[in-house]
Amino acid sequence: MKGTEKETVLSLQQQFDAAELAADAERLRELLTDDFQSIGPKGYVLDKDQWIGRHAQFQYHALDTSQIDVRLYGDTAIVRNVQSNKATSHGRAVALRVRVSQVWVKQEGAWRLAGIQFSPMADDA
Repeated sequence: MKGTEKETVLSLQQQFDAAELAADAERLRELLTDDFQSIGPKGYVLDKDQWIGRHAQFQYHALDTSQIDVRLYGDTAIVRNVQSNKATSHGRAVALRVRVSQVWVKQEGAWRLAGIQFSPMADDA
């Protein structure tokens, strides 16, 4: 059962990345908890509506996730990975390599993303 749950969370994390890349607001709304919060690489905090709404000024062109680690703790999963992305934000090109930590929770039998935090990578990491 535990392996299956890890596979489910991993699949959802991949679906989240795909929804981000496609700016799929409907799928993002399904994947995020109502009280979702994101902490960006510069410390800003976005709630669910702000996170989804940011796609009006922000567009991914490439998003690659590697070094994925999924840990289960009952109805909570912590997913850590490294993300490299290229995007346009407010008309300016952005390229980031960040370490990402996601908190997934099981609510009413379904896994949802409750929080995500981005941390800048050291040049040698």
